[in-house]
Amino acid sequence: MRVLILGLNYAPEKVGIAVYTSGMAEALATHGHQVQVIAGQPYYPAWAIFEGYSRIWYKRGIENGVDVTRAPHYVPSRPSGAKRLVHHASFALTALVPTILRALTWRPDVILTVAPSLASTPVALLAARLSGTHSWLHVQDFEVEAAFVTGLLAESSLLGKFAESFEKFMLRSFDRVSTISPQMVRKLLEKKTKTSSVIEFRNWSDIKNIYPLNAASALREEWNITTPNVALYSGNIANKQGIEIIVEVAKLLSNRKDLTFVVCGEGPNRSTLEQRAAGLDNIRFYNLQPVSRLNDVVNLATVHLLPQLAGAADLVLPSKLTNMLASGRPVVASAAAGTGIASELEGCGICTPPDDAEAMSKAISYILDNPTQYSAMSMNARKRAEERWAKDGILDAFETQLDQLVTRVGAL
Repeated sequence: MRVLILGLNYAPEKVGIAVYTSGMAEALATHGHQVQVIAGQPYYPAWAIFEGYSRIWYKRGIENGVDVTRAPHYVPSRPSGAKRLVHHASFALTALVPTILRALTWRPDVILTVAPSLASTPVALLAARLSGTHSWLHVQDFEVEAAFVTGLLAESSLLGKFAESFEKFMLRSFDRVSTISPQMVRKLLEKKTKTSSVIEFRNWSDIKNIYPLNAASALREEWNITTPNVALYSGNIANKQGIEIIVEVAKLLSNRKDLTFVVCGEGPNRSTLEQRAAGLDNIRFYNLQPVSRLNDVVNLATVHLLPQLAGAADLVLPSKLTNMLASGRPVVASAAAGTGIASELEGCGICTPPDDAEAMSKAISYILDNPTQYSAMSMNARKRAEERWAKDGILDAFETQLDQLVTRVGAL
């Protein structure tokens, strides 16, 4: 099978969508399929082009068995709503020619694109139409609604209404549309996507390489963390993400001498977060670690923290959740009851109302002060990862769906 993938984010980015797009492509290549990728230059989460990559030149090479073409694009150092639009549009523009050329000359069996970026979906759709092949849209998060929730875009504005209409048109135009949780599947169907074309294709955890350690994480000694407990946030530190609550919780729990808060991440909001935490001696900041050290990072936690903005819990299922559960540690998340995050964490942690620092601080204390509950949540977390998030099973099911799409006569 020949698969052409169009996606802005790709390895060597270490967090977020890139992990799953590159993992998907490499798994298909390992299974004997021919895979080509049109991707952006790596920049996330620091919002700066990685060393060795270009803002203005294309680059093509074989990466872990995958033929990858890097398209240049605009990357704002301080991303605002308007700058993000230009960022996504620039990738769609520069990806247009290589995607269409590859579709017409290489003749893939399916063209799959990943949203974000929704702006590049017309490129994939046009390439599929011109080459007469199947089209697949994989939705990692609902960009338009997320932009409304975070205030990057006004729902009542002309641009906001256009964005909603554009999103619905794209969702209805692809042969197959997938997304990463049952709640997000329901949201796709609410947007009147054809029922027969919608499937769940969730993110995964590499449970073979992410697992509970019997000994303490090596990072404890390296970072000189002496408290018995660590409340850990690891990942992107973006604007309007709700992560500011961690500083407020650290303030509320500053009297606990058995607890250190660790924020291990990068992004445009890190400096602001560090300023907010000035004067607190129970919170520390570190950079993202290499993928080879990911198991040490997640095992540093006694409890994982998963802050979310109100109203955003069913617009995206955070990719970091998979490794949190695989580490066999309880999770405290800010998510309302009935949301996808709450469903995934049932029995594995505690969900508190978004933006409620006091509730989150009480939840952390409850978990740390109740060893029986802690043990049960820890075991449930690892079991949940094994049952729902195992990488091999998820990718095997995806490959089967891909084969069914390609081998059936005509589009869905």
